[in-house]
Amino acid sequence: MSKKINSALISVYHKDGLEEILQLLNSLNIKLISTGGTQDFIQSLGYECESVEDVTGYPSILGGRVKTLHPKVFGGILYRRDEEVDRKTVKAYDIPSIDLVIVDLYPFEETVADNASEDEIIEKIDIGGISLIRGAAKNYKDVIIVASRQQYKPLLDLLKEKNGVSDLDDRRWFAKEAFAVSSGYDSAIFNYFDKGENSVLRVSANDAKTLRYGENPHQKGVFYGNFDEVFEQLHGKEISYNNLLDIDAAVSLIADFNETALAILKHNNACGMACRPTVKEAWEAALAADPVSAFGGIVVTNRTVDAEAAKAISEIFFEVIIAPDYTADALDILFQKKNRIILKQKTGASTTNNMQIRSVLNGVLAQDKDTGVQTHKDLTVATTKLPTEKETEDLLFANILVKHTKSNAIVLAKNKQLIASGTGQTSRVDALNQAIEKAGTFGFDLHGAVMASDAFFPFPDCVEIAHKAGITAVIQPGGSIKDAESVAYCNANGLAMVTTGIRHFKH
Repeated sequence: MSKKINSALISVYHKDGLEEILQLLNSLNIKLISTGGTQDFIQSLGYECESVEDVTGYPSILGGRVKTLHPKVFGGILYRRDEEVDRKTVKAYDIPSIDLVIVDLYPFEETVADNASEDEIIEKIDIGGISLIRGAAKNYKDVIIVASRQQYKPLLDLLKEKNGVSDLDDRRWFAKEAFAVSSGYDSAIFNYFDKGENSVLRVSANDAKTLRYGENPHQKGVFYGNFDEVFEQLHGKEISYNNLLDIDAAVSLIADFNETALAILKHNNACGMACRPTVKEAWEAALAADPVSAFGGIVVTNRTVDAEAAKAISEIFFEVIIAPDYTADALDILFQKKNRIILKQKTGASTTNNMQIRSVLNGVLAQDKDTGVQTHKDLTVATTKLPTEKETEDLLFANILVKHTKSNAIVLAKNKQLIASGTGQTSRVDALNQAIEKAGTFGFDLHGAVMASDAFFPFPDCVEIAHKAGITAVIQPGGSIKDAESVAYCNANGLAMVTTGIRHFKH
């Protein structure tokens, strides 16, 4: 059923974007009702606006905590226009009809993010606004609710195209969006009070973007989040579900390196990685680890890509490149492929959430993200032989890589270059054998290389296999009841082993 807007209640915190709406409402002779600062703003533009206080007969009280909470306001919003008893009630009590409600809630999340005091945060819990949203959304058959500035444009379109007349589908859409706002707002407040106790899970994710499909074409895929807060897409096709998974893995990996580094990823795992003085040198060393898997992969670096690096990288096909910046000459080269996705990672933008959430069975699993990076001070030498300074640097390099590799995982490295890895295997021995075979396939000499394991060795078989392949130093979490057997083998054969006490399973 179509309904014309005759009156509007406006109560907003931010006034941004409101002027054009007010101009249209005024041109359509829609009566305006408002509160405090919003009323002053409306009148400063030259429009007539009745105060909520005049409607209710009560002033704003308790320091502004109570303004709109009154039967004349909520009666005007909630009454059912097609119910005879409701019509008689509003007439008897002189309750005005309110057909449109525009709300912009107090900025609770922003106040928390600004490290405000407890008192300031509590005062930013909106009471009247959230009640107006729920009331108007409940009565969507008669009322339009605009619950945030994100719905200003749809309202403007409706006012312009339909001259202030809405149909039931319009009003139901606004109600749906309003409940998304109110549920997200309440989730933020709960999580503030919960203080990380995880008593229940309340997650609110906005900005839904429907993707072409999910992991496979027969699966529906949606991304919830603001990608543009983190990246500027400079070139290329629309980003897919699998692109997003790989991009997340890539930026998580590169964030753990301070020196100039470059990684090539395929299916969330690094198939190439190196630290070198320049991006081009890092690319060449990373590519050497597995030029076959690198085809169609994701390239990520933590330094500006120049023309020399761009020319080298462009010699093979890859899906996505991510960097903090690019020179103009580099972009000229990279832009030559129409569909190549080129992302500039924005400085200071957070790319990760602290909590990881996965659906499982009839519920969800939630955990803290594995963000730790082990350094020299975290290493305990378990063997009589100490690793050399060079071996220690390679061990720490390999330990970062194995943390970002699917379990069971083994990483072999030398001279801060990924030599090979064994990923996602059902046994650690299989992972090691896979890595050794792969290193041989691409012509690497493992003598003097190091090995990292994402979990402890249940038996000494891995260190024996590694030693016979030429490995001279090992890093692992430790903690097996048979650690002594692995250490004994290393001592007997001149290997150095360090433990970290931190397991890095990644399923």
